[in-house]
Amino acid sequence: MPSDPSLAVPPDTGSPARRPLRVLLCVLAAAGLAVDAYVHAKLADRYDPISASISQGTLFRIEAGVAGLAALLVLVWRRAVSDAFAWLVAAGGLALLLVYRYINVGKLGPVPNMYEPVWFWDKKLVVIAQAVTIVATTLLLLTGSYRRRFTARRRSRRRVE
Repeated sequence: MPSDPSLAVPPDTGSPARRPLRVLLCVLAAAGLAVDAYVHAKLADRYDPISASISQGTLFRIEAGVAGLAALLVLVWRRAVSDAFAWLVAAGGLALLLVYRYINVGKLGPVPNMYEPVWFWDKKLVVIAQAVTIVATTLLLLTGSYRRRFTARRRSRRRVE
């Protein structure tokens, strides 16, 4: 720790007024991921017959597990890496859903042909949930207190040099 107090890293300067917003964003992100996990787990049995080396049902179960893990991490482990992981899960899931909705990609190695050119309630619900998660986690990443701490540390290191 530097002896000069002006060089010390300031404590988290996150305004107490922002805390309710951050809590709301965490809850929204976790809720979106929970909906994603629930719908994929619910639909997995229906998609088991669609398979190559791995079935679409198995891929849905993997998505459900990863989304559930991301939801828990966003709620209990306040780190940029957990917010980034949640963002990647939601954005990746949404991207794949839209690709397989509009493009007949065909079978890719062990992944079956998952082209499904229809919209139904569960698919629409997952799109909404993933979009909410993407917005919430983007805001968490942009306004995170860990970001302020990192920036403050960088500034204090520059002063020391």
